[in-house]
Amino acid sequence: MKSAVEQLSPTRVKLSIDVTFDELKPHIATAYQTLSQRINIPGFRKGKVPTAMIDQRVGRGAVLDEAINAALPTFYSEAAKENDVLVIGRPTVDIKELKDNESLSFTVEVDVRPDLKLPNFSQLEIKVDDVAVSDKDLEEQIDALRARFGTLSTVEKKVESGDFVTLDLAATADGKELEGGTANDISYEVGSARMIDGLDEALVGLSANESKEFSTQLVGMADGEKGNVKVTVKAVKHRDLPPVDDAFAKMASEFETIAELKEDLKTRLTRLKEMEQGAQARDLLVAKLIEMIEIPLPKEIIDAEVNEHLEKEGRLEDDKHRAEVNEEVSQTIQREFLLDSIVKAESVSVNETELTEYLVRASQRYGMTPDQFIKEVSEAGQVTTMVAEVARAKALAGVLGRVKVVDQSGKKVDLEALRPKEAETTETDAK
Repeated sequence: MKSAVEQLSPTRVKLSIDVTFDELKPHIATAYQTLSQRINIPGFRKGKVPTAMIDQRVGRGAVLDEAINAALPTFYSEAAKENDVLVIGRPTVDIKELKDNESLSFTVEVDVRPDLKLPNFSQLEIKVDDVAVSDKDLEEQIDALRARFGTLSTVEKKVESGDFVTLDLAATADGKELEGGTANDISYEVGSARMIDGLDEALVGLSANESKEFSTQLVGMADGEKGNVKVTVKAVKHRDLPPVDDAFAKMASEFETIAELKEDLKTRLTRLKEMEQGAQARDLLVAKLIEMIEIPLPKEIIDAEVNEHLEKEGRLEDDKHRAEVNEEVSQTIQREFLLDSIVKAESVSVNETELTEYLVRASQRYGMTPDQFIKEVSEAGQVTTMVAEVARAKALAGVLGRVKVVDQSGKKVDLEALRPKEAETTETDAK
């Protein structure tokens, strides 16, 4: 097989492929076998029909069509690999010449990831935030810990933000009760914004046994459509927090004094903010590279993804939303092109251990066992996508190690020192 590539645009190529008949023969043999299973000829069992009889019944052209249709993906894949072409999207195939018992020539036009000119990463500098733990940061941690050990007591008062309430909800649309739209005896923290839009505003000022109705968009409704929700307060409760003293430290931690607890919290917060420096450096590097490098995008693929997204939502005619989705899709593809270029330039590969570790961590995020998650990923045909994600993360981490990273005060940040140690990773995963 001979092949050549012609660059039609930064994101599209044409592959010209010439195949000898010897290379096509195995596919022709398979085509005869396939057709012999499909046709019925008196005196011959299915699968045992001679080739001459098949030629007579369906024609040699039908056999060649069957063989070529089966063979094209293989030859196309080999040509793409031979010419180091990273294809995306659906190819357009054009048979240029077919000479029986001689040769086959065809072309394939397909969108590709563009070749990007990457900078010298060791000459780049990224500035991240300083690591600073304020008194306010510590107070927030202490207050969160106090809330875990607080107690609720029923009070006779009007609802304020921060109070807890026991409430009933009933949702209607066009005057009719919605299926599954009622819920009773719900405990809710007012001001947390964890339930229905408009609920917090409706609750403030109510007392026990009082109700209020408000309009809001409910789950399952199209944009712009609203239903009504009636909320009834059954009880108002205030959370009593323990005082910040040594007794609280003993109750809430392994420490004997509040000073020791605060020092431990400060150490943990410092480590957390240092880890955030690493994540910030990664994001800033990607943003800087996207700004520095011209990344051409394939319009046809973007349009197809946008249309598919809008069609699922039933919003094909919504021009404003189309523009938003177009921007999101373009940014996603732009980022993938950049990271895939780094993967290629750095010759990054993914081994089985790295993929397994990634899948195990991902399974925990979805609340599934690793076996369940891996099974679902495999059945959905997403293993290749997962491998690409691991390769991109690995490549980005590699080049980030060559970038100069400093904080706002000019202090160099050692990203290698910020990598989670094995014990820390195990503890984080367990949490």
